[in-house]
Amino acid sequence: MFNGRRHLRKRSAAGILWGSLLLTVISATVLGKTTTVVYASDVEKYTNADFAMDTVVSETLYTSGEDINTQIGEKLREMETTLLSWTEENSQISQLNNADGKTMEVSDELAADLEKIRQLSQESDGAFDPTLGKIIRLWDIDGENPHVPDQSEIDTLLPEVGYEKIQMDGNNVTLLDGCTLDLGAVGKGMGCDLIMDYLRSQPDVSGMILNLGGSSVMTYGEKPDGSPWKVALTDPRDTEGDYLGAITLDANQFLSTSGDYEKYFIEDGIRYHHILDPKTGYPVQNGLTSVTIVCDQGYLADGLSTACFVLGMDAAKPLLEKYDAEAVFVDEDKNVYVTSGLMDKFELMKDGYTVNEA
Repeated sequence: MFNGRRHLRKRSAAGILWGSLLLTVISATVLGKTTTVVYASDVEKYTNADFAMDTVVSETLYTSGEDINTQIGEKLREMETTLLSWTEENSQISQLNNADGKTMEVSDELAADLEKIRQLSQESDGAFDPTLGKIIRLWDIDGENPHVPDQSEIDTLLPEVGYEKIQMDGNNVTLLDGCTLDLGAVGKGMGCDLIMDYLRSQPDVSGMILNLGGSSVMTYGEKPDGSPWKVALTDPRDTEGDYLGAITLDANQFLSTSGDYEKYFIEDGIRYHHILDPKTGYPVQNGLTSVTIVCDQGYLADGLSTACFVLGMDAAKPLLEKYDAEAVFVDEDKNVYVTSGLMDKFELMKDGYTVNEA
């Protein structure tokens, strides 16, 4: 029974396309200088909206060759169904989860990804943990029955959580003590990495910006006119209104944001969101409302945004330094903390917030 207001926030596909999501790609205007850019006259711009990885995907492609946006969507869907999905019975993750603790040989691709994911889990002291799936589904925050579970239910599942339970010997993987894998916190970033590799094999492509559901963005190459790539950040407490700010990205960069406003419900005045603390099984309550990461790998941007949200700003700084990543932290008091490498690339667009160097 609920004594307070309860609200589950979900974003429709139309909302994503309209730009009211976490991130929206926006055009940049270069002011105060004249720039002369020489480029091939046959470079064309192609835009597309697709659906993959359970989200709307927007694509803007610059190429002197054919429009390959359709192939990009197909590659993302293939990765989901054959590698990452825990619901598709033929995916490798699903098969691992259903192996009942038996050792399974996985593909070179998944083995390499799991090694990187385990390393991030270790370096973050478990703040990012890919074995939280059962507890995530217990809360059902993105499902039909979002609710606060009984403590006894959480206590039953917590012993099955822990990245240390992923045992690897080359391509042979064993999941111990009933743990299961859920790569949702890095899946879109892995998709961006996949597309980056694909674009590098396409000599006709000169530039692209890819946006997966608003929470993961990738830039490749350059626009023909030489203008910068810009990405807008949503105000965590005004998701349908003005943008919080914008970040200028370089070529071949990845951006990911985790926030307490993406998937949540409110009970008795408390916001219960989808970013869970692996140590407690409860949504993180540390005063942060969003964390945005910029770095040179998609899976890493995705995983770090979760890990740094869980850790909090001060504890996250050594992790950012280790991975040479930059960040924007936003808290409940409307403070925006920007790491030094992004200070010149972040533009505040919303009144009421204060920008500080992290």
